[in-house]
Amino acid sequence: MGDYTVVALDAMGGDNAPSEMVKGAVDAVNLNKEVKVILVGKEDVIKSELQSYQYPTEQIEIKNATEIIETAEHPVMAIKRKKDSSMVVGLHLVKDGVADAFVSAGNSGALLTGGLGIVGRIRGIERAPFGALFPVKTGVALLADSGANVDCRASHLVQFAKMGSIYMEKVVGIKNPRVAIVNVGAEEEKGNALVKETMPLLKECKDINFIGSIEAREIPNGYADVIVCDGFVGNVILKLYEGLAGTLVSVIKGGLMSTLRSKIGAALALPALKSTLKSFDATEYGGAPLLGLKGLVVKTHGSAKAGEVKNTIFQCLTFKEQKINEHIQNNIVIEKKED
Repeated sequence: MGDYTVVALDAMGGDNAPSEMVKGAVDAVNLNKEVKVILVGKEDVIKSELQSYQYPTEQIEIKNATEIIETAEHPVMAIKRKKDSSMVVGLHLVKDGVADAFVSAGNSGALLTGGLGIVGRIRGIERAPFGALFPVKTGVALLADSGANVDCRASHLVQFAKMGSIYMEKVVGIKNPRVAIVNVGAEEEKGNALVKETMPLLKECKDINFIGSIEAREIPNGYADVIVCDGFVGNVILKLYEGLAGTLVSVIKGGLMSTLRSKIGAALALPALKSTLKSFDATEYGGAPLLGLKGLVVKTHGSAKAGEVKNTIFQCLTFKEQKINEHIQNNIVIEKKED
């Protein structure tokens, strides 16, 4: 792969494919000379999209794939039957060492199935969680699991906490990140069976900064850097978070445009408002990596546009530079063997 970080990008996955996928790839290579993007999908369609742009041709390659996995398709059947889909072909590029990472805005279930079945987990990692970065008052936090594993055991959550801590420290740059488990109260006696079983295990972990329980209402305030839960709870939190943020932005914009006086006030407040809203835009932080796989697989929003695609490509670059998988292998898997 030379001196480049090579990112395979599913050019056919997502609501805005292929136009926004291609534009995101072009924006990424025009801004960074250390990344190469392999656009995976229907070659003639991708070539047609690329004709609109100027870019360093040596940093973008096309890998033809004749099939597309649609959003509503059954994940397992889609991966098994559509061997020449952009998703399956892209995942094989990672497995075969041709690409350092694969990024897709397509079918989440199929990406999870393919990531586990084609790329595979690091030996010793029990489950691979989606680690979604999202904005909070103090900056950014990571939610693991945000949807990959709806049913979990306590040992899974412990590994999620450790992998999340490594990611936040090495990729985001937060030293000694605070780890909390989602609960219905701060008291240790509260929670369901999974939380009660996991709590003492997390307290015993000397290699993470575990601060105890966190209630959902405390998450936006940034009381923790790594939020641990099973994928069912995590996905509910993430979807509510995204939906509420979008609704608030819409309501605020509507209020500011409702009268002449409010429009004048909006014009004065606009620079500060834009800056604040941008800091709470989840697309600024890239996608959700499947932590614990042998290679990097990242899921972006189905509605991802070029900006999010570009940021996700840069996220892959940092993941490789910081050797996240090596840290997971050395700090989690070896420890498990010793136990």
